[in-house]
Amino acid sequence: MFKRQIANLLLTEAKKFRAFALVGPRQSGKTTLLRELFPDYKYISLESPDTLELVTEDVRGFFANPTQNWIIDEAQNSGKLFSYLQEFIDDPKRTNKFILSGSQNFLLQKNISQSLAGRIGLYELLPLTYKEFKSDKKISAISLWDYLFQGQYPRPYHENLPTRKWFESYLKTYVERDVRLIENIKDLTKFRLFIKLCAGYHGQQLNVLQISVDTGVSQTTIHNWISILEASFLIFRLQPYYKNYNKRLVKTPKLYFYDSAIVCHLLGIDSAEHLQTHSAKGAIFEGFVISEFIKTLNNRGENRNFYYWKMYGGGEIDLLIDSHPLKIIEIKSGATFQKTFVEKLMDFQQLSDDDAEGFLIYAGDEAFSFKNIQITPWTDIA
Repeated sequence: MFKRQIANLLLTEAKKFRAFALVGPRQSGKTTLLRELFPDYKYISLESPDTLELVTEDVRGFFANPTQNWIIDEAQNSGKLFSYLQEFIDDPKRTNKFILSGSQNFLLQKNISQSLAGRIGLYELLPLTYKEFKSDKKISAISLWDYLFQGQYPRPYHENLPTRKWFESYLKTYVERDVRLIENIKDLTKFRLFIKLCAGYHGQQLNVLQISVDTGVSQTTIHNWISILEASFLIFRLQPYYKNYNKRLVKTPKLYFYDSAIVCHLLGIDSAEHLQTHSAKGAIFEGFVISEFIKTLNNRGENRNFYYWKMYGGGEIDLLIDSHPLKIIEIKSGATFQKTFVEKLMDFQQLSDDDAEGFLIYAGDEAFSFKNIQITPWTDIA
């Protein structure tokens, strides 16, 4: 069992409130975590047709016990349930608590906003952070490139599943079943092509027009499909930092996948050795680092504003955290430090009117300071 960093937050939430929801991609470990943290809660999954029918036909009867606590998995499958949950949560004669979980963030949030707004907190369990990965002492230490190739989903490690075969099955399930719960996609071939094209844009500015041309579908459809991938926790968009230091700034978001192994699979990378020589090596490492920041702060229940910063024909900052002071981060996949790694950070510090703390995260092993820049190995991101 991996020790999940969000565990303490969820335990605290369960003590304070009658209900909360945990969302995240399929196979991120939601069910395993909730059943371990709350062993006295009765567990049901609405992915089971029989259970879904029982709940839907008689919601009050099914949840009649006013003291029984519940974990309701894939709760988004029953829209009818949410109106009754509002009644149960507001009933002073009841003491029972409800934990909802689901892999369809869009559908679950829609139901919550319609019936349970203000009554329920929403948390996300994303794939493993590196610190969580290391928490399972039964799993042997692996190199950076093996880790990026094998990915951050828990199940392949615990069940010793072949990475390539598992991700083929994962994407097939995702494309052919889950996506169609959100939107009626008639041409799955074009949608599969769209996902592969997105992998090609991993770590780059998103070009919706070009993807539209390459897939033969409208830009409006591409925007909808991108929203679907985001709602299903497959990708995220990193927005540009708009503060203008009297320069022309790029204002197009960058696209990243949360999991490095999915990118490797979609790009046809078939081994860790292949990844080390692939042209996408730097982008895959960069996406891994940025997602580590997102996942780590998410597990603490902290919301931070993450951006990248780029001038037309000029400098670029891979990751900017809008805090006081600003935190600017350069990400390099090289294992040997070079002075050129930090030049953009120092240029930004000269250009900016704000105080900016500079960090370099690289694929090496040593931590040290260089001209006010903190040099940090990839293993120490947390």
